[in-house]
Amino acid sequence: MKIYVFGVRGGDEEAPLKNWMAEHPEVEVGFTHDILTPDNANLAKGYDGVCSVQREPYAREALKMLHDYGISKLSVRNVGVDGFNFKDLNDFGFTLTNVPVYSPNAIAEHASFLVGRLLRRVPEFDAKFRAGNLKWSPTIGTEIAGKTVGVIGTGHIGSVFARIMQFGYGAKVIAYDIDPNPALENLGIYVDSLDELLAQADIISIHTPLAPQDYHMIDADAISKMKQGSYLINCARGGLVDTDALIAGLDSGKIAGAGLDVLDNENGIFQKDFGSFDAIPNEKFKNLASRDNVIITPHTAFYTKRAVHNMVYEAMDTQIKLLNGEITKNIVNTK
Repeated sequence: MKIYVFGVRGGDEEAPLKNWMAEHPEVEVGFTHDILTPDNANLAKGYDGVCSVQREPYAREALKMLHDYGISKLSVRNVGVDGFNFKDLNDFGFTLTNVPVYSPNAIAEHASFLVGRLLRRVPEFDAKFRAGNLKWSPTIGTEIAGKTVGVIGTGHIGSVFARIMQFGYGAKVIAYDIDPNPALENLGIYVDSLDELLAQADIISIHTPLAPQDYHMIDADAISKMKQGSYLINCARGGLVDTDALIAGLDSGKIAGAGLDVLDNENGIFQKDFGSFDAIPNEKFKNLASRDNVIITPHTAFYTKRAVHNMVYEAMDTQIKLLNGEITKNIVNTK
């Protein structure tokens, strides 16, 4: 059995991959640090399956090349599959798997940190400190306890975040999901509509995948339904929030602050070193990042040692199962 692995990050993924390889000497593994493209798809020639991860779209030509090499099993080491055109996958007969659960706590904890940093005005204190100003007044913060926290999407990550907010911080949690989580229903937190959540929540945190119908879920209309001075947290997918509407909401004061681990059109921005802030080629990004009431982290909510280990191991274990003809629980429905 032979598996080729694309896009292996040397700083964090290579070590767990090599550990997995040592534990599976019966599997021949080849890998590259480069993502899968038409220019390097030939590296997988002679292999049985492919494991990959990337933030750029998967090119149809690259997928066709894999198909022509007889490869039909593709596992990605992440949960999001919006980089694929499902028509391409179906045209070439691919079975695609992802890693839907690798460490819900990593992302839920990160979202909670963003809430705390915003409400306690940490970016403003950081700026004052760097300027030598150690006075606390008048930069007064707000407590999470007693606030209404709205959770959009209550799967593995959203449910952990809801429990952190309710049982850890003492917030009143409300939630909306088209498919409520049975593990949370006994808490009585669900509201009947997204509009109801938007109208009630002081803090809104998004934890849904980016389905086509949810693109720009938070747009100007949605923001108009929020409470004045509410906070928005997005550690899910950038495309869920309309950046122009968010900027307008921040300008008007409708949104008091935003914590963003993801941004619309972040590909080509995150995971690159531009040398200086001014060199970043995205004016909307710079607009947001220059504000004291906005915190941006470059898609790092998932990025913990445990999560990366689990992503590598789960994807590689899944490849073995697929190549052995097993039907795994994490096959993506591309139909």
